[in-house]
Amino acid sequence: MESFTRTRTRTRGKLTLIALMTSGVLAFSACAAGPADDTEDKLVVWFPGTNQTEIDLVTETIVPQFEEETGSDVEVTFADWGDLSTKLSAAFAAGTAPDVFGHGPAAIADYSVTERVEPLDDYIAELDPAEVEDLSAALPGGQVDGVQYLVPLSMQGNMLIYDADTFTEVGLDPENPPQTWEEIYAAAEKLTVKDGNAIVRSGLMLPTHPIGGQQAFANLLLGAGGSQLSKDGTTAAMNSPEGELALNYLVDMFAGTNPVTGNLGENFMDSAPAQQPVVTGDAAIQLTVAPRATDIMAVDPERDFRIMPVPRFDSTETGYALGGAGAGLMISSDSPNKDLAWKFIEYMIEPEVSEQYTSGIGAVPTRLSAMDSEYAQSSPVVQAWLEALPQFTPNPNVPGWVQARDTMAGYIEQALHGQLTTKEALSQMETAVDDILAKSRP
Repeated sequence: MESFTRTRTRTRGKLTLIALMTSGVLAFSACAAGPADDTEDKLVVWFPGTNQTEIDLVTETIVPQFEEETGSDVEVTFADWGDLSTKLSAAFAAGTAPDVFGHGPAAIADYSVTERVEPLDDYIAELDPAEVEDLSAALPGGQVDGVQYLVPLSMQGNMLIYDADTFTEVGLDPENPPQTWEEIYAAAEKLTVKDGNAIVRSGLMLPTHPIGGQQAFANLLLGAGGSQLSKDGTTAAMNSPEGELALNYLVDMFAGTNPVTGNLGENFMDSAPAQQPVVTGDAAIQLTVAPRATDIMAVDPERDFRIMPVPRFDSTETGYALGGAGAGLMISSDSPNKDLAWKFIEYMIEPEVSEQYTSGIGAVPTRLSAMDSEYAQSSPVVQAWLEALPQFTPNPNVPGWVQARDTMAGYIEQALHGQLTTKEALSQMETAVDDILAKSRP
């Protein structure tokens, strides 16, 4: 599986941007080696994802500012989400792990129990109490058993964006979008356009590439009032009536009596803004995240794109969706420059830099004080996500979760392709996840 990484290096004042196509773990390790030496002014940082807007902002603006302020040399690499954990494991094994690396909060527990990451409590304690309070909505998302390991850079959540004009086109009221998943499906049936048996415009598009399929299922499961794991995080809980309702919904979108979507397995979430389904006209409604929704609205400002409230199923009173604290930064326990590594993280969460970062990529701020900023107040996307924050539920943060999530994705994929019934997929998924969690407990 190929992945794209982009590395920025600073050598004797010269800035160089290198686009690297890597194939496999060894190639990545060779191209993006860990700290070059033990000098105090060198730092290697890996960011997750391949969002070009974020790459440009970090490598061309934020990092040069940090270098100028600290006199340090920072090498930055952006790694594809799908390969990030594998590449980090290889780097740790080879002794070439970055000083600072980014990941989602759900991965923290695995790195903490294997002592791959540095506890940050002592660093956090040195911050002004007012700063800690300002970050109080985000910091808990980076903790395991009350210990801070990751500092989130934004708040995140999955929501639905729709093209209001397509609603008007088929007689739906764009001012009153569907409130439940059942209503969304009924609307999607009207919005779907076919050429013979081929769907040329999906009424509703949810991601179904392996990890995307797990996210789509998790959103539906939460909307049904279910949970992926038990409350104590020790056993799987998705093999339930709520899980069956969620997985049946996802499968029916492609293979039900009246399918509302095509493009099974497509990873549209990572596509360029101009290639997003609602922009190209391939979908009337699609799942998205705040930065991508901002890009969608910016790429075609004449279009009337809107955000739906977090939906629920008829069987529940309140809708919930996957979200909470977004990806953040951790310090490798192997780093010889932990204090400089913390300086970089601290710099990223400074009020001015944090606003520069979140506004630059269209993300939801982590600071409570930023909620009243001109950026947050003027962005319909940020306003929609802020309103939905109480309804966002994060992925479990327990040892083994990344492997469990990937395993879930495999069973969901088999259900989507008709290789397993939904009941078979959920049963086998639960057994496999229970086994992973049991083996991963410290």
